[in-house]
Amino acid sequence: MPDAPLGILGGTFDPVHRAHLHLARAALAQLRLGGVLWIPAGQPSHRQAPHAAAAHRLAMVRLATAGEPRFAVDDAEATVDAPSFTVPTLERLRRRYGAARPFVLLVGADAFLGLPSWHRWREVFELAHIAVAARPGAELQERNMSAELAEIFRARRRGDGAALAAAPAGAIVGFEIEPVEPPDLSATAVRALLRERGDDAQLADLLPLGVLDYIRGNHLYLA
Repeated sequence: MPDAPLGILGGTFDPVHRAHLHLARAALAQLRLGGVLWIPAGQPSHRQAPHAAAAHRLAMVRLATAGEPRFAVDDAEATVDAPSFTVPTLERLRRRYGAARPFVLLVGADAFLGLPSWHRWREVFELAHIAVAARPGAELQERNMSAELAEIFRARRRGDGAALAAAPAGAIVGFEIEPVEPPDLSATAVRALLRERGDDAQLADLLPLGVLDYIRGNHLYLA
């Protein structure tokens, strides 16, 4: 029996928070994934330098995912002194898992709309499917896409996650993710709250307890 599709969730995770976990769990439930591989970036190519060192961000992702046996952490990007790019990462994973395993790159709607700005972005579809998270009732609108992305979206859009197991790569599917509270939860907002009120009880609702303890123990995001 072929291996179930492998979800791939990359990011800065600066820090990893509840919305990241919410997305990964929704993908597991709806897309029939065999697991989710978390890949913290050492030096993200699209963003400014992270606030916490790669070793700290990697440690926090390990803590956040430790309770879920279907989650695994890949440390290859976080332990090298080079920018992270999606296509080389997927090529590396292909060498590790083989050509037949379906890969599913998990992204939010904003990241998907920005796909044409990615390095070698068209090659992503040769290496993985893309699953786009959206809130219930919300659909990706072609009018919000660039012309080249809209063309690919029309050609590769599939109805649901069942299509992901049929081929190693190439499809675009959507999956629903219920909104979290607060709805604007982001790493930027979490860092701001840590700076302003590092002992606030609200932080326990935004971060896994082990991650919050790690941040406080290592005095991260305080300045």
